[in-house]
Amino acid sequence: MKLSDFMDMSHLQKIQDTFSQATGLAVIAVDMDGNYITRGSGFTDFCTKQTQGCQEGARRCQKCTAAGQGVYECHAGLMEFSIDIVLNGEKLGHLTGGQIFSREPDEEKLAALAEELELDPNAYVRAAQKVPVRPEPSIRAAVSLLNDMVNILIVQEYMSATEYKKIHVWEEEIANATETVARIKENTKELEGIASKQTIMALNASIETARVGAAGAGFGIIAKQMGTFSKQSTEIYKKITQDANSITESIHKMNET
Repeated sequence: MKLSDFMDMSHLQKIQDTFSQATGLAVIAVDMDGNYITRGSGFTDFCTKQTQGCQEGARRCQKCTAAGQGVYECHAGLMEFSIDIVLNGEKLGHLTGGQIFSREPDEEKLAALAEELELDPNAYVRAAQKVPVRPEPSIRAAVSLLNDMVNILIVQEYMSATEYKKIHVWEEEIANATETVARIKENTKELEGIASKQTIMALNASIETARVGAAGAGFGIIAKQMGTFSKQSTEIYKKITQDANSITESIHKMNET
């Protein structure tokens, strides 16, 4: 199952954007195939253009991301996080991000790292100075809040989509039942017509039997049986009509709820 199967991804994007603006933490959602399923929120030039902009920096970042769980510190000294998106025990992806310092950055260490990565130390330090700084407890609390918000949203979206599908199926079945009732009523009308013809034929047969006397005794028996069949058909018609009307009434009540 994929998030996009049941979820309006714009809702996740909105929470992600708002969270990033409120906390300064970068966020992006990733599916089980490693594909980004939202736009990145709050990503810093220090990470995207500087550290990840060179081959060695990108390699180190990938290594950190692959090994990182929960809230952790990356090779460049930034706080990062990775939290699972789970529905009914099934992991559907994860949220990753961070790109924030938990303390004022050590510029000498950053300059040394820039040289290791073959980057301009001055530009690297200037980019780092633009990165937000938050106390580690605040970062962990914010990530915990994001985890709760997103996973509650996932459950709500799933339940909403499931209920919508149930209602859609319900409406289809009501429509099918309505069509069936209409066909039953049409068929019972034909049955009523046949019963009426049987009654007339039985009456005519009785008259003819009386006219010819003893010679028509056998014909009279048939006429009597036709009359019996006609009465039985009429009773069956009435029962079917009552059942069809009962179903129709039930359908109306369901539509009203």
